[in-house]
Formats: sequence, structure tokens, C-alpha cells
Amino acid sequence: MYASTFIFKAGQYDEEFHRLDKQIAEVARSIAGYLGEETWENTGAGLIQNVYYWASEEALLELIKHPAHLEAKAKQSRWLDGYRVVIAKVLREYGDGKLPMRAIATSAPS
Repeated sequence: MYASTFIFKAGQYDEEFHRLDKQIAEVARSIAGYLGEETWENTGAGLIQNVYYWASEEALLELIKHPAHLEAKAKQSRWLDGYRVVIAKVLREYGDGKLPMRAIATSAPS
């Protein structure tokens, strides 16, 4: 499993930002190999973190190469006050059983 983490500081959003953000989320969820996502916010630092989980690196790369993602990346400085991306291979996950594994907010499409 892979995790792609997008960490950013929000700037000024507009209609185009919301359109692309929604489109990218829909594209991600439609890709075979999408496992789910989580969103976290650090209000003290003013940071937002979106984590997408993938069954394979190929599935992740499909999103990265999608035209909507490339467009948003090219225009990010209009909407964000900084960002970074972390791509990680997940070696294992475990817990006490009280939370679903990957704490997935959205299940993969059926």
C-alpha cells in the first residue's frame, strides 16, 4: 500500500479552485487501486493534510498524471500559501481494533 500526503497552507480559494478540488477527488475515487482518504487539520499551524491511500504506485501515478491534477499543480500558487507532498510505501498498519484499518473516510467504489 502507498500513501500520498498533500500538506498545505490555505490561501484564497475561488470558484476554479473548488471545481478542480472536487474534480480531482472524483478522479482519485474512480481509479482502480484507490483505497480511501483522510483529512487532518493543524489549526495552530494553519495546515491542512489530505492523505490518499493506494493499492499500488501505478494507481497513485494515474492520479498524478491526470490533466485536472496537472492543472491544479500549475495554478496552486493562486490558492495556497505553500505546500509539500509526501509519498510513502506503507510497511504495516496496526491498532487496537477500535478504528477501521486505514481509518478510511470514503470506501473504494464498488
